[in-house]
Amino acid sequence: MADPASIPVAPQSIAPLRLLAEQAFSRAAGAPLIPGNDVRLLKDAEENYPAWLEAIHGARKSIDFETYFMRADKIGYEFASLLESKAREGLRVRLIYDWFGARSGLSLRLWRALRKAGVKIKSFNPPRLDDPFESFRRDHRKTIVVDGRIGFASGLCVGRHWIGNPARGVDPWRDTGVKIEGPAVADLARAFNRIWNLLALNSAPENLEETPAPAGDVSLRIVPSEPSMAGLYRLDLLIAALARKSIWLTDAYFLGTPSYVQSLRAAAFDGVDVRLLLPRTSDIPIVRAMSRVGYRTLLEAGVRIFEWNGSMLHAKTGVADDRWSRVGSTNLNLASWMSNYELDVVVENESFASDMADMYLEDLDHSTEIVLSERTKVRPAERRKRQDLSRGSHRGSVGRAATGVIAMGKAVGAAVATPRLLGPAEAPLMLIVAGVLLAIAALAVFFPSAISIVVTVLCAWIAATLLLKAFRLRFPKKR
Repeated sequence: MADPASIPVAPQSIAPLRLLAEQAFSRAAGAPLIPGNDVRLLKDAEENYPAWLEAIHGARKSIDFETYFMRADKIGYEFASLLESKAREGLRVRLIYDWFGARSGLSLRLWRALRKAGVKIKSFNPPRLDDPFESFRRDHRKTIVVDGRIGFASGLCVGRHWIGNPARGVDPWRDTGVKIEGPAVADLARAFNRIWNLLALNSAPENLEETPAPAGDVSLRIVPSEPSMAGLYRLDLLIAALARKSIWLTDAYFLGTPSYVQSLRAAAFDGVDVRLLLPRTSDIPIVRAMSRVGYRTLLEAGVRIFEWNGSMLHAKTGVADDRWSRVGSTNLNLASWMSNYELDVVVENESFASDMADMYLEDLDHSTEIVLSERTKVRPAERRKRQDLSRGSHRGSVGRAATGVIAMGKAVGAAVATPRLLGPAEAPLMLIVAGVLLAIAALAVFFPSAISIVVTVLCAWIAATLLLKAFRLRFPKKR
């Protein structure tokens, strides 16, 4: 059977196919393709933070800053001080942070100082007794809009984790962002304003800046995901189905749904070079353990999995077929796809995709590939030559033939670092679950009244919440 990537496509059919794909992407993501932009790829805090600070320093009218959290450390104080000074100059400065993300963030004293300076601050979704279910929704976006003409989107929050501590040998977190200039910044501003107006409740909607003039030749989509909308999820599935050569993904908290995992497996079986770059260490260990449980089914299909050897890998990116790229805040898991407010930039440009692919290969130089042994155990790969790593993965536990040399010439250079020994992937998760169940069982045996009280209070709380919501739906307030 011929490799789908090797099947020639008549030149006259390319334009209609791209128009069809553009229409499908627009409908899936709920976001139009916006031409005429300049996009700059920013790697780590070393490139992102200076670009953010420079843009904020140069602001003349407005600054809209949306982040999951801002830590009360040197970096947090630097940004807060600059926002405070801009507000004192008379600029409109608005800040949105997520309550749960920032629960250990900036001190109350500094929040008060920001407000006193004139910074408008909104906390997203603090806990509410009358609607506990809503507390599961998070604003996980990381965006900045300056004067309505410069925009940033990334996976970075504001804090020392992204800087590291060289004196103590602590490496910075690995992350990725983009700087945008051009008409797409207007969509970034609209996404911010939608959240702001949602939090402002009865406040009149803020006026948007005018749409910026074209600044380059890059076409992109701003995909502002909202709970239950699943725009980026549909787009991710569509790209997995349409990709003919390669799908290279980086993710911090990978817990793919069955349908998404199957889409990656199907692409790999068709000869597409599918790669996942995931963290070796995580700030949420249980997610890492659960992620590893799913390695085997992907590896058996020919998906190549790499683990980052440095400190926390926090980036959420993808690049496919030398054309489609994604950078933003959405992780490949159900919470990000379905429950959170997220924002991603999806770029359709060969030059930008080339930069993304180069960056991906650089990351693989600092990663370890995970493979299946002859006995189907998940283990690190032995050190291989670079030319061997430019090929498709070996499938299954018997090391079947490689999927063939892929079309991407840039693949030469992908490498793995020193191998590590791994135990069974399922063991950590099983130990955690067993410990939780044993703790609950012990409480039920030795403190049965405490368990019954907790269950009673919880049931009464949920019942009261549902009754209150039913009443509000039945008798809505008139505004």
